[in-house]
Amino acid sequence: MLGQVVIFVQRHWQKKCRVLLSLITNNQQMALTESNEFKTGTIAPDFTLINTVNNTFLSLAEAKGEKGTVIMFICNHCPFVIHVNTALVQMANEYQAKGIQFIAISSNEIENYPEDRPELMQQVAKELNYPFPYLYDESQEVAKAYDAACTPDFYVFDADLKSVYHGQLDAARPGNGKSVSGQDIRNAMNNLLENKEVLENQKPSVGCGIKWR
Repeated sequence: MLGQVVIFVQRHWQKKCRVLLSLITNNQQMALTESNEFKTGTIAPDFTLINTVNNTFLSLAEAKGEKGTVIMFICNHCPFVIHVNTALVQMANEYQAKGIQFIAISSNEIENYPEDRPELMQQVAKELNYPFPYLYDESQEVAKAYDAACTPDFYVFDADLKSVYHGQLDAARPGNGKSVSGQDIRNAMNNLLENKEVLENQKPSVGCGIKWR
């Protein structure tokens, strides 16, 4: 039953993505949210949250990578997340093998957005073969600690959990005709792995606003 619900949710929001594409093509206004500033060198705020994939609590200390950590605020229903889900899975599989761990967090309130309920988070993670934990931030305190603003919202930290990147996945957006490559975050992670300087040009991520209470 849950599998059918998730398929419905995915198809429903894929349809909404197509509507958004039409809106963009026709140059009509959309309500978009950009990520906030998060200064390079900032230490990742600590957290312990429920991992909806296996219903166990997971801390940042337990989940972080040996060489780096990517923390991304996402959700089930946002068209901007759905647009990049396949690329996120591919990128995580590639870079986790190199020592950079990925962690996904959903902080949306679920009373008005039931598509983002924890049980559906678990189902989406399994349906899409997420190779990373998918944590539920019920209190929204973690999102506030990171000053997260949108979905998706990406943060890259080094081995000591110091921020080296906060910005867009790449230049692709629903409807702009650009392929999803993950190039911006890939550049940040490659620099981290190769001990190169932090990227200077970090463009903000853009997407749906986090659904606050």
